Amino acid sequence: WLPEVLQGLDLTTGLILSTWQKLAPFALILQVQPSNSTLLIILGLTSALIGGWGGLNQTQLRKVLAYSSIAHLGWMILVLQFSPSLTLLTLLTYFIMTFSTFLVFKLNKSTNINTLATSWTKAPAL
Repeated sequence: WLPEVLQGLDLTTGLILSTWQKLAPFALILQVQPSNSTLLIILGLTSALIGGWGGLNQTQLRKVLAYSSIAHLGWMILVLQFSPSLTLLTLLTYFIMTFSTFLVFKLNKSTNINTLATSWTKAPAL
């Protein structure tokens, strides 16, 4: 559901949805993590694969970001099984990078990959 919903939202609302929606499931997974290791590894790997494959043939930036969000949460679930502190660092890094990416796209008014090809004429520093 995330790619279609994110495609219909503006970039600011999409930023909020892509970041804040990760906190509640992440807190729940942190609490459940010690008891269901095999199940969480299977779910994390499935999420990473679906997110990666789903984003391959997309041209709309918000859909690419949505599939990327799905894949990142899958990788975080996988890493959580081995190092919870590293997973928290990964979540923080994900928030910073997602925030930066959405703001750059908003600044350039980019909606698809083709508009990124000419964005250097609008803002060379980005």
